[in-house]
Amino acid sequence: MPSNLSHDVPGGARTEAARGCAIVYFDLGETLVHTTEDGSTGYLPGAAAYLRELRERHISVGLITNVPSSWGETDAERAAALKKEVDGSWKGSVPFAWKDFGDRILTPRTEAERKPAPVLWERARAEANGCRLVYQAETAEETDVAASLGYVAYRTGQPFRPAYLPARVIEMLAHRPR
Repeated sequence: MPSNLSHDVPGGARTEAARGCAIVYFDLGETLVHTTEDGSTGYLPGAAAYLRELRERHISVGLITNVPSSWGETDAERAAALKKEVDGSWKGSVPFAWKDFGDRILTPRTEAERKPAPVLWERARAEANGCRLVYQAETAEETDVAASLGYVAYRTGQPFRPAYLPARVIEMLAHRPR
């Protein structure tokens, strides 16, 4: 087996891991979007352009976000409720890039699974097919949990640092040994 592959990578995922891949998961609120005092929601500065850059570089993205578990029985149902909530208060001419996230919107099934519990990051890792995982959020508590689970964790919104982990760095990480 090539040295850049993890020994715990399932056999079918070895091709993707050898080719190099990364999935960037985000927290949603105060990482990609902001809700103002009047209740309207919009992109944080630079977020729409960053998501576009990741899309252009063919870097997959996902969300690991807390929503009430009562919003549905499945991730898809809870994601649909989240989309309705965000879209209902959205401001700005550029809509939120839901299609970029596909079915990689992970939400708590129970209140005990809410972040910072590690369950959502573990579920994302189980579905990653050996790809490098990155997690970006505004809180140290969440990035610390992600890092402890093997993610490349980046805390957004810090002074004197890029708002988000540069896409070129993510591309390089995708090809490095895990």
